[in-house]
Amino acid sequence: MTAIHYAIEAADLHAHLFQVTLTIPEPAAAQTVSLPVWIPGSYLVREFSKNLQNLQAKQGRRALNLAQRDKCTWEMICKPGVPLVMSYQVYAFDNSVRTAWLDGQRGFFNGTSLCLRVHGQEKQPHQLQLHPIHAQAKWQAATGLTPVKTDKNGFGLYQAANYDELVDCPVELGTFWSGSFSACGIPHRFVVAGALPSFDGKRLLADTQKICEAEIRFWHGQGAHAGKKAPHKNYLFMLNAVHDGYGGLEHRNSTALICNRADLPRHTSPHTNEGYTTLLGLISHEYFHTWNVKQLRPDAFTQYDYAQENYTQLLWFFEGFTSYYDDILLRRAGLIDDATYTQLLGKTIAQVQQTPGRLVQSVAQSSFDAWVKYYRQDENTPNATVSYYTKGALVALCLDLTLRSKFKAEGLTLDVVMRGLWKRCKAGPMREQDLLDELQALTGRIWQKEIQAWVHSTQELPLRELLMGQGIIVSAETSTIAQRLGLRVSETGSITHVKSVMRGSAAEAAGLAAGDEWLGLDVGAKSQAGSWRLGKLDELPALLGKERQFTALVSRDRQLLRLPMTMPQPSTLWQLQVPQDRQASWPAV
Repeated sequence: MTAIHYAIEAADLHAHLFQVTLTIPEPAAAQTVSLPVWIPGSYLVREFSKNLQNLQAKQGRRALNLAQRDKCTWEMICKPGVPLVMSYQVYAFDNSVRTAWLDGQRGFFNGTSLCLRVHGQEKQPHQLQLHPIHAQAKWQAATGLTPVKTDKNGFGLYQAANYDELVDCPVELGTFWSGSFSACGIPHRFVVAGALPSFDGKRLLADTQKICEAEIRFWHGQGAHAGKKAPHKNYLFMLNAVHDGYGGLEHRNSTALICNRADLPRHTSPHTNEGYTTLLGLISHEYFHTWNVKQLRPDAFTQYDYAQENYTQLLWFFEGFTSYYDDILLRRAGLIDDATYTQLLGKTIAQVQQTPGRLVQSVAQSSFDAWVKYYRQDENTPNATVSYYTKGALVALCLDLTLRSKFKAEGLTLDVVMRGLWKRCKAGPMREQDLLDELQALTGRIWQKEIQAWVHSTQELPLRELLMGQGIIVSAETSTIAQRLGLRVSETGSITHVKSVMRGSAAEAAGLAAGDEWLGLDVGAKSQAGSWRLGKLDELPALLGKERQFTALVSRDRQLLRLPMTMPQPSTLWQLQVPQDRQASWPAV
């Protein structure tokens, strides 16, 4: 079978342009091509075609007329038996994991941003030719695609079984750091762009190896042949270290990551800081997706529709349960201790508790609305929606603790359920009913009531009773000033900008709004506290003294406003502690 062929060149580094030549050996009489509007794993219509330019089509020397059908689709009338050659350029200047980037220091692209889909021929083999960049002789290329014929720097010919595989294997270009390791017999490679000279690559490899081995064994057991049961035969981590950035996107045998370069491990600092722990959690999260969303996946994703939104109510499971396990598996891999794990769990609980939207939107609705809400956040997002990542993780916690308490003798945990789903769904499409069926098969009872309450309603989750039932100590921790007032702010220098005002909060009652600049406060002539310029929000108690009533001095649209406010009494957040005698049964162990 003749392969669809893409040749990729760096047309102009400083203009950020990739040159793409697409050859269709056997085009249809009326051949349609299109560029995806979204990338799987990132649920937003991103209109990648906005970056496509100078599209041309030829058969031999004959130029074809391109009829544009919509924002991202073109059709051509072709002569049978004559290869169709299309050429175009793609502007690449989005330094994220979702699209494409090209400049004099680095290149990166996802196939969804560069590779037109040939309608009717998506199941045929696809090839990708990466041309060396002569202006950058030291550049290398890295991708999860299968190499056919490549040079020592990774440039050359790669192949994919079909279009889905082609666009699910991003490409990294540049003078990146590279290292490798084996996890359960599976070769893994890690490439890092933008690292500082003090970067400790050896430590990153060792820690990532522990994560990978823990997750392979989670899914496939402790046996010597666990790696042979994994869905991937090799794996590539691509990390872009920048001044300020964070995120990741999962793929079938690779992941694209972005982090603050200050969070990378350093030779000069052997201790694990909070930033590095966050990076390890990201690595754990994206690697877990190799099983949970890339193989075991929503039934709505059985075949991706690249032309429009693909809706599912199951992101609470595929993102939320993955979020639950990313930190647990760091603990099981020995990269964090119990205290750090419970601190991370407490942070997740606090994030949900401080989101008024949890009482407005169910986590199933949040999953379905990801296309218009989670990926299009604004100042009202905390009041109108709940994250399927964080609440989904807490649903997983509730399910896990319930199983551990009520079916302790049977040794049932959420781990067992996940592995059961892998087998039940044959590492493929999954419905919510499959989860219910697996739970019933394992426990002998129906779980519809719990899933309805925890997933499809806005009821509070029974976290406190489940945690305390496991012997976990749930104590109080004083909230911050922002939490007491119901604000989310950004503080630059001595300027406090209001980003969001929480529903039902003291700040909302006073009339504060997103976009306000909080300049100062006036306690009134009768008080010795007087009037003060406000630098940072945490200065407020010191400026108020014993007073609770004050007037906030606010700038809105260059108008100065006086907003009377009352400082609420301190509220409390949960602080978790695992007693020594309970640690052996704690989910993280």
